Amino acid sequence: MMNETHDPVLTSWLDSANEPGGDFPIQNLPFAIFRCAGREEAWRAGVAIGDAIVDLAQVHARGLFSAEADEAAAACSATTLNTFMAMGPRHWHALRLALSRALRHGGDESLRSCLIPQDEAEYALPAHIGDYTDFYASIHHATRVGRLFRPDQPLLPNYKWLPIAYHGRASSILVSGRSIQRPLGQRMPPGSEQPVLSPTARLDYELELGIFIGTGNALGQPISLDKAQAHVFGLCLLNDWSAREIQGWEYQPLGPFLAKNFATSISPWIVTMEALEPYRLPWTRDPADPQPLAYLDSQTNRAQGSLDIQLEAALQTAAMRQQGRGPQRLSSSSFRHSYWSIAQMVTHHTVNGCNLQAGDLLGSGTQSGPELSEAGCLLELTEGGRKPLLLHSGEQRGFLEDGDTVVFKAWCERPGAARIGFGSLSGTVLPARAMPADQSV
Repeated sequence: MMNETHDPVLTSWLDSANEPGGDFPIQNLPFAIFRCAGREEAWRAGVAIGDAIVDLAQVHARGLFSAEADEAAAACSATTLNTFMAMGPRHWHALRLALSRALRHGGDESLRSCLIPQDEAEYALPAHIGDYTDFYASIHHATRVGRLFRPDQPLLPNYKWLPIAYHGRASSILVSGRSIQRPLGQRMPPGSEQPVLSPTARLDYELELGIFIGTGNALGQPISLDKAQAHVFGLCLLNDWSAREIQGWEYQPLGPFLAKNFATSISPWIVTMEALEPYRLPWTRDPADPQPLAYLDSQTNRAQGSLDIQLEAALQTAAMRQQGRGPQRLSSSSFRHSYWSIAQMVTHHTVNGCNLQAGDLLGSGTQSGPELSEAGCLLELTEGGRKPLLLHSGEQRGFLEDGDTVVFKAWCERPGAARIGFGSLSGTVLPARAMPADQSV
């Protein structure tokens, strides 16, 4: 629900939080796990405000908050956010409200001594991720990719009836800034009668949102649609790196495996669901499409189940860095185009009694819009590599090459609300490791 923390006229005594176009005004207050770079000190939770981080371990140690806000700050002294996430919406809100009031203009500025410059920090994964599930929630992405893999049946008949997903690999999730190594895998060369093992030549990114579960559910107890939002702590950016020719060879009949599990990158900052309240939109379904089954439908979800989050993917090649050029934007879209809402994903995930736990991560699936310029991966943008993109450096890209850095950004803005952002997510492609002469690994 909207409350005083969302007031668009609020400003902070920290000037950098009031700069137009900034990601971290006082209306945002996202969470991350950090420490001062180059120091062997404990990881702990922090909240972004302007160009600084509020060190929540210091906030608790100095007794600056009371009651539930202090209990929450104490939980944020841990090396992950799991304990805080598991506390639920009451403690999440109490800490957000206390931070908002303490950081506003006119406050006593007691938090100033707890600030760490963001450019002096390094980040870890925000939570211990016990399980990771990746959804496929963009019908525009599913249709375009399906057309490449299955021209006669681009969209399988179950797509419009349920949120499709596969279980990914939590152990290979990386925080922003970590490089990824080009993976090896089997592929079937065109016209060949047997596959070969080689580094992927069709490495791709996927522009997604990551959905962090807060409070979980007991085994055997599904989460109903209208209660699902209360189980979601917040959102981050997610890059589901993909090896396309490996995917094309292995995905039938059981879906992605080695094409996906070598690396998934997420941004360090988690924007809370409470911060996103001003950007809710009605969730709609084309009347000509099948309408959701009863457990996936409600008046609340239709009234406010969608979120207007702007998404952007950019690329910086090694040559661009040498030329002093910044990343080039390749595409942009909005999460409002998602065919399934976050609540529907959570509810369907648990309808069979599956238990989610604090820190579990869900991927939204590649978020593509109706226009090709809104495609969330190179597979779509280049039509399977057949139409390479011309970059302003003079290079071309069908798929990612070694040395390429992929950068994602996301933000929300609308009249009558403060702009908030997600920071950025970046990762650079390293060459594949050398294969032995016998091709064994």
